[in-house]
Amino acid sequence: MHVAFVQFNGITALDLIGFYDTVMRLPRFSAVQLDGDLCAISPEACDQYGLRLTSQKVMPNLSAYDLVFIPGGLSAQKVADDPQFVAWLQTARTDAYKVSVCTGALLLGAAGFLAGRRATTHPGAYAELTPYCTRVVPSRIVRDGNVITAGGVSASIDLGLYVVELLTDVATVQRVQRSLDYPYYRPGLVDSDYPRA
Repeated sequence: MHVAFVQFNGITALDLIGFYDTVMRLPRFSAVQLDGDLCAISPEACDQYGLRLTSQKVMPNLSAYDLVFIPGGLSAQKVADDPQFVAWLQTARTDAYKVSVCTGALLLGAAGFLAGRRATTHPGAYAELTPYCTRVVPSRIVRDGNVITAGGVSASIDLGLYVVELLTDVATVQRVQRSLDYPYYRPGLVDSDYPRA
């Protein structure tokens, strides 16, 4: 599985790193072949506090990826209004997984990927998400087909574990969970059944 980890100026670093660190552990615990690229529209992006993140790929065609992950951040609404950024996101294949955490859902929405679907985001951004989807679900993780959205910031780790479980099984996700020393995820929960913390 080939994963694009999207970056942009103003992202929340934990949104990115929580998911990245979790899913990139998968090959250690299963036969699933997984690799990923840090992708952006520029060679470098900075998080909301000035942490500099280097991009491995600048504006790659996202149709080359099986999963496109989009973090959130305080600048997400501004980025959602950037035609160049949105057009780039729209290069993702129809059948690829589109995954977001926090206000990254606004970017999925701006690209048209939430049309006719249920979704979630950071609780402080429910109103901003509403125009993009059929229903905002106040849940930790929501899956609607190949689109998976998660709540705010710390939900990135839960989301990573959810995707690991989706791609493998309960035993594997539990091994990854133990390697993270993370006690909060509960395997076996699906879609909007996952409760908000």
